[in-house]
Amino acid sequence: MQHLFLCCSANESITVYACDCSSEALEWAKEMINAADGISAKNLFHPFQCDFSRSGVPKWLACDTCRQIFSHTQHACISDINKNRRRDLNDLTFSKETSCCIGGVDFVTLIFTLSAIPLLEMPAAIAECFFVLKPGGLLLFRDYGLYDMTMLRFEQEQRVGFREYMRSDGTRSYFFCLDSVRNLFIGAGFTELELEYCCVKSVNRRNGKSMRRVWVHGKFQKPM
Repeated sequence: MQHLFLCCSANESITVYACDCSSEALEWAKEMINAADGISAKNLFHPFQCDFSRSGVPKWLACDTCRQIFSHTQHACISDINKNRRRDLNDLTFSKETSCCIGGVDFVTLIFTLSAIPLLEMPAAIAECFFVLKPGGLLLFRDYGLYDMTMLRFEQEQRVGFREYMRSDGTRSYFFCLDSVRNLFIGAGFTELELEYCCVKSVNRRNGKSMRRVWVHGKFQKPM
């Protein structure tokens, strides 16, 4: 959550909603907020506990009505049947008068998040991200790539599926190739804007060992 907190602190026009299933992570985030100078971060950074892969995104982020509006707006744009109806839907979507929820979000970040979700639950998790985004919103993705050093360190008995491993603490770890990421997000309705490997070689100054990291970077957009 630290990069989101810094982003919120640096730009007072951004409101950040950050979720985590770990109560410890949330306590750490609250400590950061309380230690921040001024009141801007406290008003603009809102951490909350949620496992969106199982319980879904809270309705106060995007209620059922807003989700239907977002869906209808997308279909209107794709078919281009009734531009006036699409404009009316957009006006309703971004109305400040809605009190049941915040009306969706402009960006969603999945930073080393999806790999911790069991493979079979990933489509439902991505669908939740799709539903909470406003039309035209962006999803920013970064996660572990195929043959990252952490993948090579797993023992064979820790493997629980195709490119899927179980950590010692019971959490999952999945390693993506570009096609697997593309299929997941395109299948959920997103449009691909960027998708590439990010290979980094870093050196541990203490022991001199080099670490070869392989990550997947992606940017996807919800159709207007």
